[in-house]
Amino acid sequence: MINILLGNSYAITAFIGILFAFASTCFFILKLNKFLPKDIGRDFAHDGKLSAGKPRGAGIIFVFVFTVSSLVFGNINPEIGVYIALVVIEMLTGFFDDAARKPWGEYKKGFLDLLVAIIAALTYIHYNGTTIAIALIGFEITLPKIVFLILTVILVWVSINVTNCSDGVDGLSGTLTIISLTTIYVIMEILGKGQDVTFIILLFIVCLLGYLWYNATPSKLMMGDAGSRAMGIFISIAILKTGSPFLYLLVATMLIIDGGLGLVKVALLRFFKIRILKNTRTPIHDHVRKVSGWSNTQTVFRFSIIQIVISVSTVYLLMM
Repeated sequence: MINILLGNSYAITAFIGILFAFASTCFFILKLNKFLPKDIGRDFAHDGKLSAGKPRGAGIIFVFVFTVSSLVFGNINPEIGVYIALVVIEMLTGFFDDAARKPWGEYKKGFLDLLVAIIAALTYIHYNGTTIAIALIGFEITLPKIVFLILTVILVWVSINVTNCSDGVDGLSGTLTIISLTTIYVIMEILGKGQDVTFIILLFIVCLLGYLWYNATPSKLMMGDAGSRAMGIFISIAILKTGSPFLYLLVATMLIIDGGLGLVKVALLRFFKIRILKNTRTPIHDHVRKVSGWSNTQTVFRFSIIQIVISVSTVYLLMM
């Protein structure tokens, strides 16, 4: 939209858009955080009660800023428009859960995530087909539509939920998401893929940075499900647009380990009565704080360091 006013100068538009997204996120979080629901503390989480009383659900602010910034400064085509709408839907389902007196049940949220994942998968297939690249070994394969649909739905659903489960330490899930999205951005530049989405990835990153300004330890507010669920679906969409969705395993390794092990542990126990990781607290960020004695800052830094090493190694392999 702004491109027209600025004579289609993409560089100037991008520069202004990025500054606008960051500044707006900081400004609106500062002014609107008092209207957010308050956290009641979580009995099951390590030091969960320390969060009681803090504004929760700040994801509604940075996701709306991201959405407006994308529409105003980005070149939004119908496909990307659908993805942005799905990010907003995930944010809203999370926010309504954050604000509810009685939290939504796991099955209700899981079903809503499934519907969103199906729409995302069908949209991707419609605009991009079902060919995927195995980037690290350099070949492509075209999958049957039903197989691609199932795998994509799994990817989107898993990404939403492991990111959601990783939200429990000041700055952790936001920082890991920034690392993952930055890695995806670099991969897109290397592969020459996803050029229609690279700018909005940058916008999402700077909106998260604006949020982290207030969420760094000790946090003044929290993103809640409104933020973590939106981050999860956005990561899955971004990795799909690289054309190499299996790279998700590398660009989001720490999110998968931190949030995913808990999902597996609970699912195996609940549905198959199989008990694993008996002596391990999940999410893993609770284990390292409670059992290993890591501080919040150590947890964020060490998880981030591990993900950065994996991401740098992945980028290097793709450049070879």
